[in-house]
Amino acid sequence: MILHCNFEELRALSSAIELMATEAGRSGAAVAAPPEGVAKVEQLLPRLTGDVSIETLDDQRRVREAVGILVSDLLRRLDDKVLEFHPAHEEAVALYFDYAHGRTVLHRLDRMGAQMEAIIDLISAGDHSAAGLSFPD
Repeated sequence: MILHCNFEELRALSSAIELMATEAGRSGAAVAAPPEGVAKVEQLLPRLTGDVSIETLDDQRRVREAVGILVSDLLRRLDDKVLEFHPAHEEAVALYFDYAHGRTVLHRLDRMGAQMEAIIDLISAGDHSAAGLSFPD
């Protein structure tokens, strides 16, 4: 299956990954995501070159988890900027748009996962051991 992403969504997710990686790389910096979360989102970066091919339900779950970590981190950053400055501050507005783009991708991933699960249920009569079933583009 193909996860369609527009330029703004890809840019928002890529820049969120870079923010997390930069923050994780700073010595002594408090990072909201644990190191394994940072590793998961960094694995997503090479796939953010256009529409993302999701081959299995397991793959969808990995991508969904990584995007979920990014969206949570963006929301935390947005909240921090709003409280530090004000809602119309330039950085807060930019973070809002990054968060909103990430949130829409997360929503599409949730819908995709539900569709994949429904197909697996239909094909395998509820046996979820077919989570590795391939979904061609």
